[in-house]
Amino acid sequence: MATRDKNIWILIIFILSGLVIGGLLGELASKVDFLWWLSYGQDFGLTDPLSLDLNIIKLTFGLQLKINIASIIGMAIAIFIYRKI
Repeated sequence: MATRDKNIWILIIFILSGLVIGGLLGELASKVDFLWWLSYGQDFGLTDPLSLDLNIIKLTFGLQLKINIASIIGMAIAIFIYRKI
């Protein structure tokens, strides 16, 4: 059972690293004329953070995801590498 859980966590780490590295490469590719399409993407999430003031403590919630073509390719490569391991 522990091996199965460990494999799921490794898969999650692989996918997240593929998204992060792909997103970074997509932003870098936006400055190259013939690779501009890798940076095409969409923003999801809260544009204005949600605030909760309880007079003792103030909590602010916010989450925004930016997914582009390069991050999707990075995620696909990460899943492919995971399946080969």
